[in-house]
Amino acid sequence: MISLTINNNPVEVSEGTTILDAAKLCGMRIPTLCYVEGLKAVGACRVCVVEVKGARNLIASCSMPATEGMEVLTNTRRVREARRTVVELLLSEHNGECQTCERNEDCELQALAAELGIREISYVGEKTRRRIDTSTPALVRDLGKCIKCRRCVSVCLETQHVGALFPQNRGFETVIGPAFCHDLNTVACVQCGQCAAVCPVGAIIEKDQIEDVWKALDKPDNHVVVQTAPAIRAALGECFGYPPGTLVTGKMVAALRRLGFHAVFDTNFTADLTIIEESNELLMRLKAGLGAGDSGLGKTTSPSPESRTPNPEPRFSPLPMFTSCSPGWIKFLEYFHPDLIPNLSTCKSPQQMFGAVAKTYYASKLGKRPEQIVVVSIMPCTAKKSECQRPEMDASGTRDVDVVLTTRELGKMIHAAGIDFDALPDEEMDAPLGLSSGAADIFANTGGVMEAAIRTAYEVVTGRELPLKGLHVAPIAGLSGVKEASLKIEGVKPEWKFLEGVTLEVAVAHGLGNAEQVISSIKSGEKQYHFVEVMACPGGCIGGGGQPRYTNNKVRQARIEAIYREDEGKKFRKSHENPAVMQLYADFLTDGPLGHRSHELLHTSYTPRDKA
Repeated sequence: MISLTINNNPVEVSEGTTILDAAKLCGMRIPTLCYVEGLKAVGACRVCVVEVKGARNLIASCSMPATEGMEVLTNTRRVREARRTVVELLLSEHNGECQTCERNEDCELQALAAELGIREISYVGEKTRRRIDTSTPALVRDLGKCIKCRRCVSVCLETQHVGALFPQNRGFETVIGPAFCHDLNTVACVQCGQCAAVCPVGAIIEKDQIEDVWKALDKPDNHVVVQTAPAIRAALGECFGYPPGTLVTGKMVAALRRLGFHAVFDTNFTADLTIIEESNELLMRLKAGLGAGDSGLGKTTSPSPESRTPNPEPRFSPLPMFTSCSPGWIKFLEYFHPDLIPNLSTCKSPQQMFGAVAKTYYASKLGKRPEQIVVVSIMPCTAKKSECQRPEMDASGTRDVDVVLTTRELGKMIHAAGIDFDALPDEEMDAPLGLSSGAADIFANTGGVMEAAIRTAYEVVTGRELPLKGLHVAPIAGLSGVKEASLKIEGVKPEWKFLEGVTLEVAVAHGLGNAEQVISSIKSGEKQYHFVEVMACPGGCIGGGGQPRYTNNKVRQARIEAIYREDEGKKFRKSHENPAVMQLYADFLTDGPLGHRSHELLHTSYTPRDKA
């Protein structure tokens, strides 16, 4: 432990703690613009400078470790003037257009300028040249607003191991972007939106599609339905001043009805459907791998020609099986590990299953054609905007999901409609696609898909409920980057005798850098698993690139706990207990899980992609 003083207040911290983090411990907030919690500090913005006794120059507190006996001052005149000068210089070249900017009143640079009392720009000079990059389905870059803080670079490289963004050129000509200052669609960008989530200004944002939804609602011949992902209910309240982790499910439903949607449904319905299909797929893969007395672990195969064609018949041999509900993760694998494509579950994500079911099963109940149904998704994830535009996502004969809004976009839409969110009553989802289990809720959390699948798969093969407290697989919960669990299967039904005594080995990773770590351990033979869950975003969907800013681990944990409360309060806790899903199989998917019709509507294929 190290003892120092900050503003004459004694504080004791562990060795290696930065001045910035030490100040937090004694209740002092030091402003930052380039710092991102958990990532290596780059000290690029110099807003966090402090005075240290004995040091000639001001020190960047985000990157300087505290030392024994250090005396730190965070708010002297010298410090205040230095911060003010830095921010004034940033503003002098920032091509911001604050009155109409997407981030107005949600801009860290704007807030910092107000905090420092800046009322006019002291330095008049050339503005950063503006160039708008709209080349990708999910993200928009505005180079004129970029303040070169490098947050996006850090999260893309360190957290996601993608490296799509990097500083180009030098000095005033510096541009943060893809190689050779090209557009984002020229590089291996997975559209996860973590860059947009950490950007302090409006230099990277999601592609706004609110007007597309208004246009759909305005057309009298449209039947517009909306689906809401499980993570939304634990985060939407933040757009209206509620603390992170406040469950607003009922108010969310009420708000969507008042916006004019003809039916308010739940992506959780098809999360339950996903689990039934995916757990059966896992069991078939285990049967193929273990039925002949082989462990099946660690086996991978290169992409075969049929894996590159639309809708191949599901192939169940390669283990481990990877989950397939995170579109950022899917693109990451297609770009960087195409040899593992056969290991991906063939199940579509719940969003895309919902679109296919809504435009076929639900449409037939209404006596409407698929093209008369407009499906709008509310997602925590910018990559979902890209996913719905994949050419293979048209099982209904038209695009299965028409428009995707992020949590942030829904918040703006509710504000724009003049809806008093706080005054709304709690309302229920519509039938039949609004009923779901607690297992579907936990899809929002890292480890949730795995736990939901285990709840169902274990009961399928043993006839008994998973023998764990609260049905929770504790080792795969929480925010550790890579989590593992082992489950011994005993007392199986006769048709599953090959699983008797088998210890199921599973792993969970969130954040693509952690996924890369798991993949490396599998390919090297260091680790062997049967089933691996990967979520592209830190914390899972609750930390998605389209969630309310600013998201750190404290916020992620609050949202995670809320989702578990939602699960534990449900009448049904396992996907196969959802009566509406069982009715779907009885009435429509009559050949059962993995049958021909479910294969055509609910399963998909993947495409190896060039990295450049």
